[in-house]
Amino acid sequence: MATNVAVLGAGYAGAGAVKELQDRAGPNVSITWIADVDYHLVLHESHRIIRNPAVQEKIKIPVQEIANSKTEFVKGEVMDVDANERVVELANGDSVDYDYCLVALGSQTAFFGIEGLQDHSLTLKSADDALEIHDAVTEAASEATRSDPADVVVGGAGLSGIQTAAEIAEYRDEKRAPLDIHLVEGLDSIFPGNDPEVQGALRKRLEALNVDILTGEFIGEVDEDTVYIGEDGEMAYDVLLWTGGITGRDALENTDLDKEHNRLQTGQDFQTTNDRVFCIGDSALIEQPGEDPAPPTAQAAWQAADVAAQNVARAIEGRSLKTWVHEDKGTVISVGDKAVAHDVQAFGVSAPVTTFGGMPAKNLKKAIAARWIADVSSYQRALSAWSML
Repeated sequence: MATNVAVLGAGYAGAGAVKELQDRAGPNVSITWIADVDYHLVLHESHRIIRNPAVQEKIKIPVQEIANSKTEFVKGEVMDVDANERVVELANGDSVDYDYCLVALGSQTAFFGIEGLQDHSLTLKSADDALEIHDAVTEAASEATRSDPADVVVGGAGLSGIQTAAEIAEYRDEKRAPLDIHLVEGLDSIFPGNDPEVQGALRKRLEALNVDILTGEFIGEVDEDTVYIGEDGEMAYDVLLWTGGITGRDALENTDLDKEHNRLQTGQDFQTTNDRVFCIGDSALIEQPGEDPAPPTAQAAWQAADVAAQNVARAIEGRSLKTWVHEDKGTVISVGDKAVAHDVQAFGVSAPVTTFGGMPAKNLKKAIAARWIADVSSYQRALSAWSML
């Protein structure tokens, strides 16, 4: 009888794991791939859709391009993982039995209990979200004038907030749209917790795009047309985007496995407190040397997917599991048509300049996306996407 592995999620972790499992698993292993969409989205380029919806066709990879004959794809929303019964429950009432399960459901936006925020803000976690932002910005601009521009407020100045604000600024300039763009960060600097050199480089490029930056005051409340900031600050808005944090998916809330904020706790081998359930990506708190778990980044998910898939195959074969240590290879951030690279490594060698921009950074950003697309799909698709990234 075949051993069935259920892989949950079509993000970087899920798609990467399916690709690797298909190569690693023996002939008596079948894969059931479950996701709520029938494509893999290159999420770190999804902000491009806000300016140009046609980009989605280049960065949405149909599951058929990733799955082979060993894999059965099931489109459905995961509602629960019963680790004791080895069953995945779906929203439509169906269930999928498994022998081993690899959870890679990603994350959802965290609103931190801020009154009105979830009801009145847009988020960027999918291609549909990006299209909704595009439509909202387009509509707001159509109802505004040069003398009375529409206000777009982006809450949170991490990677997603910076890239989103800059993309809307490029849309404004290309369309000559009457928009004012405000980036609000509660901590004292944009891209908080990172090197001041890269923070300064990002601020410089955002300011060159006429993005208004407000730091040091947290959003405390939101209503249908106003963001309340700090003790007595107010900012009117026509479009509000929230990129300020992540938490685990609701599907893991009732799972009888050790977790924190609906993110499953795992060892360095990705195994949870149930030896038949593994977890990677944003769904996981993966133990690492030191006090902090692996970061919830696309880069970490890419790296983890290969080893996690190998470990599922090893567990099926009764072999010892590998441990994994995240290797930070640096950061490359889009700022509209420009980019900033910081602490980048290639083949274990750091770039001679710690922080740089220009064409080298822009082409590096494109190359990272193209390489991933080629890995999970094909070089032909990667080349096709290059010109639009």
